[in-house]
Amino acid sequence: MAEASFKDIPELFEVDLGESLTARTEVLSTFRELGPPDLCHVVKSTGRSGQRDLGSYHYISGVDASSSASLAAYINSLTYAIEDNSAWFSKGSSWKVKKRVCFNAFSRVDVRVDVKIPGGVNAYAIDLRGERHEATPELWQETYVSALLRSILYSDDPNYWLDAYRKLDPITSPESEIRFLQAAEALFLKGWQVGSDPEIQVATVVSNHLTAGIMKYFGDSGRYQPAANLFEKLAAKGEPEVASLLARSYIGMHEEVKAVQIMAASVRATPASYTLLHAQCDLLRSKGRFASAAKLARQAVNCAPSEFVTWEKLTECWIDLGEFENALLTLNSCPMFTFNGRDAHRNLTPARVHLPFTRPIGEILPDRVKTEDDEADPALLRLPAPGLRGTWARAYALLTRLVAQIGWDELLKTRSSVFVMEEEYRMQKAQGDIEGVIGTAEGLLDGSTLAGHSTGEGDEDDDASTRGIVSPHPSESQDAVNGDDKDKESIHESQTPGSPSHPHPSQPNSNSNSAPSNPSTSTAHSNSNSTTTPTPPSFTNKRLCERWLDNLFMVLYEDLRVWTIFRAEVAHFKTQHVAYRKTGLEWEILGDLGVRLRHREEAKEAYQRCLDTPRYSQKPWAKLMEVYAEEGDIQRGIQTAIRVAAYQWADYTEMTYPTQIARSFFKLGQIHGHAKISYTLISMGLPEPIMKIMDSYLQYGKTFRVEGWDF
Repeated sequence: MAEASFKDIPELFEVDLGESLTARTEVLSTFRELGPPDLCHVVKSTGRSGQRDLGSYHYISGVDASSSASLAAYINSLTYAIEDNSAWFSKGSSWKVKKRVCFNAFSRVDVRVDVKIPGGVNAYAIDLRGERHEATPELWQETYVSALLRSILYSDDPNYWLDAYRKLDPITSPESEIRFLQAAEALFLKGWQVGSDPEIQVATVVSNHLTAGIMKYFGDSGRYQPAANLFEKLAAKGEPEVASLLARSYIGMHEEVKAVQIMAASVRATPASYTLLHAQCDLLRSKGRFASAAKLARQAVNCAPSEFVTWEKLTECWIDLGEFENALLTLNSCPMFTFNGRDAHRNLTPARVHLPFTRPIGEILPDRVKTEDDEADPALLRLPAPGLRGTWARAYALLTRLVAQIGWDELLKTRSSVFVMEEEYRMQKAQGDIEGVIGTAEGLLDGSTLAGHSTGEGDEDDDASTRGIVSPHPSESQDAVNGDDKDKESIHESQTPGSPSHPHPSQPNSNSNSAPSNPSTSTAHSNSNSTTTPTPPSFTNKRLCERWLDNLFMVLYEDLRVWTIFRAEVAHFKTQHVAYRKTGLEWEILGDLGVRLRHREEAKEAYQRCLDTPRYSQKPWAKLMEVYAEEGDIQRGIQTAIRVAAYQWADYTEMTYPTQIARSFFKLGQIHGHAKISYTLISMGLPEPIMKIMDSYLQYGKTFRVEGWDF
């Protein structure tokens, strides 16, 4: 049965028939937000007796899920994807059943379509308890939007990876885009039900995955007009909070005057909307008016003190103003949330994995085999910063921005000036312990003295006890024990209020002929008075540093330590005129480290050195593609985009937009125009399959009229 596989579609073959469906049903209640990608399960049968049915499955996104017919159409298309030389499917062979599973993130149900051959199509919904329900038109609309949002938001997430995950274009024509906008308008008020980004604690009407998907889809191509039209309709229906999204859309369209008018009118109606305040804040920061932006950011914190993004925005404003102490204090106040990753399927051990490789595209890629370039120094592999997610990663980004502006030494000084340091706390605690002991001794001393004066004749044991505390000299203590009346009288006189040894502060010492007091007693009292004088602690105006921020400082220290060693080694080898060698994985890690620490040129150099090694990795190509797109380098930008496209198609990402390549092409198109990109591609003499892939990005720009398509 080794030939029972698709030609260009990845597959995972089951050990037990139907185990993937059973596993999905069991974990259905754990899906918190958008849910995992769609599951396509196929049962293949030869029709011969004695041969068991074979089950396989793969994951898919980007397929129209608006009805059972559209899902069945994709399932039927798999019939034509069987290997041409397959003898396993003889004349009497048949598909027994094909099933497509799609999660509805609004109603929290799994919509499933069974296609039986021969037979018909059966559609139904499975709730979190495993019970069946009828698939209504409302459920289909919600399922359609859920599938589109997963396709858009999961399209280029490097942290979300599944085996046998096929990605197709979610929207291929202006008509399908209009249908998406209509469905989004109908479900807009339910958007909070699908959850939000991990940095948002409470999903709202304007802060959720639905609005994030809309802004990402139209924002990556710079086509904000359809989004603005959608938000205009919603605002006209009486949704004042939509004004923040509408204003951002107009700013993206370079119509800032209209955006300001909308924000000015809306802030009177909803003054407590932090999303609207943030839209104003971002506009002011782009104009260099940081003081006014900081005022709005403080107001946003007052409106939503439990949200991380409001404190983050205020921290950014303090950094813009150069108020680094306030920035650290604000960062320390950020509420941190537990990171919950995207929903995923349960990992099952497949009986066999079928991952076909497209040869014409894969010829320009290195072999996918593990080499010595996939090894790295343990010190680089153990860096904790790459593992940060959610609010922790965002807070660390603020910390790296601080250290990039003021340096590590100045950051430590700022930290010690606003936070209580461990040494200060220990010194203060030790001083408090000493004061407590001396205060106890002084209390005992005062009590014994008053008792001696009240009776006039103290017991020798009492005097011995008193002198044992006051005088540390053993000879004097022995005299007291032996009952030396002269010493006792001297002690009593020296401890009497108003005696010459302790004159009253308001009276001068006039009794110079009086008997001299015990020097040890006088010294003890003077020391105790000077010690017990209340002095304010050194950190009365400081705050305690949160444990998570203290940990981030340690993470930053590790990054800076490794980076400093790396740059010192590079400088040393340059002076010695010796080649500095690292493995491919080490160069990639160092490039990521440079990006985190905001050393752009050094990171770019590290990624370029990584390309000189025969390591199979998409990341350095993708990072350099973004850098070249920002710089407007059309030749290098296209060369890196070709490699990234080859890597993506090798991993079954057969989609054009939204992807990293499309974003980079559209940035270059805004500068040079799509015609110049097309001519540059033609001049490279690319193989036809690769040329077809690269031209698809330009065709998308032409179809949807992305900026630069007409020149």
